[in-house]
Amino acid sequence: MPLGIEHPMVTEINQLGYPKDVFQEKHWGVDIMGDEVMEGDSIIEINGEIILESNLEDYLIEHLGAKFTLAT
Repeated sequence: MPLGIEHPMVTEINQLGYPKDVFQEKHWGVDIMGDEVMEGDSIIEINGEIILESNLEDYLIEHLGAKFTLAT
């Protein structure tokens, strides 16, 4: 190999201390609200639709007409 040229993975390790792919999150899909779902995210399935847990309240309001109130 000519001097000054190295394998891209060697360059990554020299710059980052590890190869980028080691800590890269894996894309799993997109939920019904249009948000990206990554491997390991908490999801809920309702009638075949996937919803991130963090989007559940918005989903219930926007798609099912739920109303959140306090009991009085």
